[in-house]
Amino acid sequence: MTERNVLGGPLEPCGVDPVTGFYRDGTCTCGPEDVGLHAVCAVMTEEFLEHQQAVGNDLSTPRPEWSFPGLQPGDRWCVVAARWLQALEDGAAAPVVLASTNERALEVIPLEALRRHSVDVPDDPGTLAD
Repeated sequence: MTERNVLGGPLEPCGVDPVTGFYRDGTCTCGPEDVGLHAVCAVMTEEFLEHQQAVGNDLSTPRPEWSFPGLQPGDRWCVVAARWLQALEDGAAAPVVLASTNERALEVIPLEALRRHSVDVPDDPGTLAD
């Protein structure tokens, strides 16, 4: 069965530069091996990255042994639902791409919280006007 997003539609890609997802397939697919539930397609912000580092989840430092490039503001990444919720509770939630966020995120995060932080992100962020 195809995994669904939090809106009930097909799960859309989250990011390919860098390639995200527990399975490094560009989507927030959550199979049985993904015990951390990497379900939330988040757009990195400096505030979110700093918060994650402060709570022991360094997303900025490259870790080649895990095929992890290190993230920068603007990157889209499938983050662990509980980590995103922790950032929300601490006032540092990253914006979320709902169409690319796995419905399994709803096991941890209320849909309304995700909606409040949703953002529409084009495939090519370079198309955004200054």
